[in-house]
Amino acid sequence: MYIGRQPLVGNFVKLDAITTSATTTFNLTNGGVAYFPQSANNCLVSLNGILQAPTDSYTISGSTIVFSSALTTSDVIDFIIVLGDVLNIGTPSDNTVSLAKLTATGTKNSTTFLRGDNTFAEAGGGKLLQAITATDSTQRSTTSTSFVTGSNTLSVTITPASTSNKVFIICHSAISIAGAGYVWNGTIYRDSTNLGDATYGLGRFQMGSTGDRGSQMMFSYLDSPSSTSAITYQLYFKADGSTNYVNYAGTMGSITAFEIKG
Repeated sequence: MYIGRQPLVGNFVKLDAITTSATTTFNLTNGGVAYFPQSANNCLVSLNGILQAPTDSYTISGSTIVFSSALTTSDVIDFIIVLGDVLNIGTPSDNTVSLAKLTATGTKNSTTFLRGDNTFAEAGGGKLLQAITATDSTQRSTTSTSFVTGSNTLSVTITPASTSNKVFIICHSAISIAGAGYVWNGTIYRDSTNLGDATYGLGRFQMGSTGDRGSQMMFSYLDSPSSTSAITYQLYFKADGSTNYVNYAGTMGSITAFEIKG
């Protein structure tokens, strides 16, 4: 609501002066360039000091004005003002158009952007939605030749927001093998599913000629669980005849799961 005079909005144009002659039709120009008003109804025409009635006293045809009767050289067209284009609100001032005024389809909020096809959409895939992490600094061991947890707590549970989202897992631990020449294998399980090779897992380390030395293990995996249920990712490892360790000598290990928008 406005108090006082209503603001004027429109592309108001005063056309070039016209020299009259004994005819009904005159060219309309603005700065010497042909001008095409959209209708007679959005023009103000003053002839000999009198405003003319649109369609009755004159019509608009392309870039010409056609009077209902021929003028003479003594007639004076005082001015012709075009009151903007039909249904044209003019150029809005900065910061005056809200999202609600846009015709674009889609959800209009702080997480979307306006695309070139006049639709609102979220940014493409790859957005980080959440991160869950866990650590364990207790040395764990196993002699099992099948993948087991060895009671380690390098385990995270994450619930994806969409079946199209992915989960990126990174796991790190200090490891060791109590015997020269033996092999350490580790992997990540999603619930009961081994995400690595059935035999070798995701990481493999073989002890050299001197056993019981520590090393570092780190591996990652980009999973597509296609689920919106809670999912648990955990480190599993196994031995091949010796005693194998994770979190060796109390070194802290970690596992982190990142949900990535699909």
